[in-house]
Amino acid sequence: MNSSLFAREGYPFIAYTIGLTALLTVAAVRISTIIYFPAAISLLLTLFVLYFFRNPERVTPSDSSTVIAPADGVVIVSEIVPETPLGVEALKISIFMSVFSVHVNRVPFNGKVIDTFHHQGKFFDARDGRASCENERNGIILEIAGGAKIAFVQIAGLIARRIISYPLVGDMLTRGTRYGLIRFGSRVDVYLPADVAPLVKLGDKTVAGETVLGRIG
Repeated sequence: MNSSLFAREGYPFIAYTIGLTALLTVAAVRISTIIYFPAAISLLLTLFVLYFFRNPERVTPSDSSTVIAPADGVVIVSEIVPETPLGVEALKISIFMSVFSVHVNRVPFNGKVIDTFHHQGKFFDARDGRASCENERNGIILEIAGGAKIAFVQIAGLIARRIISYPLVGDMLTRGTRYGLIRFGSRVDVYLPADVAPLVKLGDKTVAGETVLGRIG
C-alpha cells in the first residue's frame, strides 16, 4: 500500500464527494441559495470520507520478537481457543474497529505467506461472537522463523461490506507494513501460538503498527 496521506482505496470516494460538493456549491451560487443545504451536507460527507480513509505513518517497535496490532481499535477478545485457521489451539486476540478508526491494516509479524482464504458469509455486528466463523472474512496464514505459524483474519461487520487484502501466497511480509483495508467498521482476529502470553487485555486500545500484542521466541 502507498504511504500518502490517504489510503489509495479511498481515492474514488474522495474524488466523488469533492466533485459533488463543488457542483452543488456552484449551483447554489448560480441557481438558488436553497441548494446551500445539500451542499453543506455534501461537504460534511466529504470531510467524513477524508477522515475515514486517512493513512497515518506509524513507528513499528524495533524488537523483532514483538507481534504488533494489525488494526486500530479496541481489544474485544484475548483468550486461548481450540478451533482456529491454524488447525490447532491458539491464542486469539480480536480487535474491533469502529467507523471512526483508521481502517488501514498492517502486518503483525515478519514471515512468508503460505496460505490465504476468503469465505463469503453474513454481516453480524463485528463484536458478535459469531462474527469470527460466520461473517464474510479474508485470512492470511504466515510461516515465521522457526517454522511456527500465525494467522490474521479481516472480518466484515454490520456496515463493512468490502475487504481488501493484497498479499499472495509466497510473498514475504514485514511487520508494520500496510497490507489491506476494510471499509466502514469491522474487526481483525489474530491467532498466535498458544504459548504466547498476551500483552493486551480486554478493553485496551490498539494502534496498528505500534501496539505490541505479544512476543514470540
